[in-house]
Amino acid sequence: MMKEYGLKATRTQLAMAFLFSLSATAALAADVEVKDAWIRGTVTGQQATGAFLEITSKSDAALVGAASPAAAVSEIHEMKMDGGIMKMRAVTRLELPAGKPVQLAPGGYHVMLMKLKQPLKKGESIPLTLQVEGPDKTVQTIEVQAAVRDLTASGSSASEHSKH
Repeated sequence: MMKEYGLKATRTQLAMAFLFSLSATAALAADVEVKDAWIRGTVTGQQATGAFLEITSKSDAALVGAASPAAAVSEIHEMKMDGGIMKMRAVTRLELPAGKPVQLAPGGYHVMLMKLKQPLKKGESIPLTLQVEGPDKTVQTIEVQAAVRDLTASGSSASEHSKH
């Protein structure tokens, strides 16, 4: 009888731990809002493009990664002027100050999708997974659907992205 009771207690404890981890994940996801996610369309042979969105976290957090089944490589990038030249570089984290919307937009921070598996056409919806580190340093994922917009969608030219 004792072994059976111990097994039930262990199962109960595991179930409680699992439910707690789910509620922690749901809590962080509920604390992060993503708006207007979109991806610039591409042409045949183009291997890279940018994904853009607005992200707001209720508590201090950081965007630490991204992924999409449409691309073999996804990175958070920053574009900024340096000595009169626009430069782009990968960043390992993008701080999300509590309550302040952070724009990922053409000409600034964005998600770079590289080694595209096929051209992305206007009107398609592409899954994008964002990895957000919460105040407790745990990383959670947020699933977003990003609409593909025209190749000429506002902002910096697609040729900047296709050079990667």
